[in-house]
This record gives sequence, structure tokens and C-alpha cells, in this order.
Amino acid sequence: MTALTLAPVGARRPLGIIAAGGFLGLVVLAAVLAPLLAPYAPDAIDLSASLAGTTGAHPLGTDSSGQDLLSRVLFGARTSLIAPLLLLAIAALLGVTLGTVAAWRGGWADALVSRVTDVMYAFPGLLFTVLIIAVFGAGMTTSVLALGLAYTPTVAKYTRSVALAETRKPYVDAYRVQGMGGARICTFHLVPNLARTIVGYLVVLFGEALMSLATLSYLGFGAQPPSSDWGLMVQEGQAAVVQGALLPALVPGTAIAAVVVSFNVVGVWAADRLGSRR
Repeated sequence: MTALTLAPVGARRPLGIIAAGGFLGLVVLAAVLAPLLAPYAPDAIDLSASLAGTTGAHPLGTDSSGQDLLSRVLFGARTSLIAPLLLLAIAALLGVTLGTVAAWRGGWADALVSRVTDVMYAFPGLLFTVLIIAVFGAGMTTSVLALGLAYTPTVAKYTRSVALAETRKPYVDAYRVQGMGGARICTFHLVPNLARTIVGYLVVLFGEALMSLATLSYLGFGAQPPSSDWGLMVQEGQAAVVQGALLPALVPGTAIAAVVVSFNVVGVWAADRLGSRR
């Protein structure tokens, strides 16, 4: 995993950010209301409607099993949004802890964390994840845990960089003079002051995390049938392409691309805004 560079967003048009944020809001709403919005159950099979094009009954068409693509995409939004959130929660818990300890303690602790993260950076994150899955078995739970560990060095390095600057501020020395312990200063003052910046960075990472999970599902390591996960839907829809049916792969693939791009736009803007308020 490679660290992301937070580019300035002053030149970005607010309209694009509003459009991206509005689209993401609609995706979240659709995921929450999927049981009410979906015209069919996501696993409902109708072989008589196999690979049907866009019709009144199936606005986005059907897959090779006759499953309604609109219904599957709506339900698949749940997995495709919740799984990256859990992944980043794991990475944040471990990465923020390691980065804060490295910045606060310095010396051998900083050197150890830096060397470990450097080694993990040199090892491809996807390959590291596949190795863990090979040991513990395929599935979304294993993928989330494995990618959470793979993303930990990225979060740790970023946390360390911003924490080093924060530890030099006067309020930290003031708490030290008062006799407050390092663990208490970090837990109740240092990390809360970094929260805005770290959250902004995690929003940037969300799109990448979603793409990574979709890739694992596409390769057969993540979500397993009959899940309606978007990455798995792309993999299942590939077989229909040779039969001239593009929608089974195009619909979930477009959903992935649109959500990832929207999160990147909103994430960079949020990281810039939240970081500037520290």
C-alpha cells in the first residue's frame, strides 16, 4: 500500500464536490432503503429472464441466472460500503496507536515502528492479503481483517508525521510540567487534537479500500456467492460478455467506479478542510 498525497483543493469547483457528496448521500440512502427500493429479492432467480436487457420489469437488465441487476446493486451497496468502513476502523485503531507511540516515545520505539512499516511497504499489500487468505480461507471477514492489517502501515506513517509536529506545541509541554503522564496526554489531548486530520485522511483512503475489497471479490478471495457484492458481480458478469450481454459486468463496475471517484473528490476536499482547522 502506498501513502496518498493530499493535494490542495483550492482549485476544485465547489459544484463538483457538491455533486460527488450528493451522489454518495444517495448511495448510502439506497443501501439503507434497499429492501424498500429493490423490486426483487437480490437472490431471486428467473431463468426465463436470463440476460434480459433493460425492460420495464428489469430497468438495468438481469444476469445469467435471471437475477435483477438493480436489486443486486442496491443490496450490494451495503457490503461495498460497510466492509471498507470496518477495514479502515481496524487500520485506524492499530495505525493511530503505532504512529502516536512512535512520535511520542521517539528513539528505539520510533525506529522500530518506522522499520516495520518500511518493510510492509516493500511487500505488496494485495500479495500480503492473499497470503493471509490462503492461510485462513477466503471470505469477506478474512479479507477485511487482512486488508485492515495491510493498511495499518499507511495510517501509522501518516499519524506519526502529524503527531511529531503536534508534540512540539506549547500545550504538550504545559501538560508535562503539570506532571501529567505521557499515556494520558496522548489519549486525552494529543490524539483528539489530531482527530480531524486523521479522519480526513481516512475519508481519502475509503475509495481505495473499497476498490481493494472489490478486487479481492473479483479474484474470488473476498465475498462468495450468492452475495451481491459489486466486485463479485463484475466477476460473475464477465462470462456473459462473450454472449454479447454487457450489463451484468457493466452495471456493478460503473457503480464501483462512480463511488470510488466520488469518495476521492470528497475525501481530498475533507482532508484539506479538516486539516486546515487544526
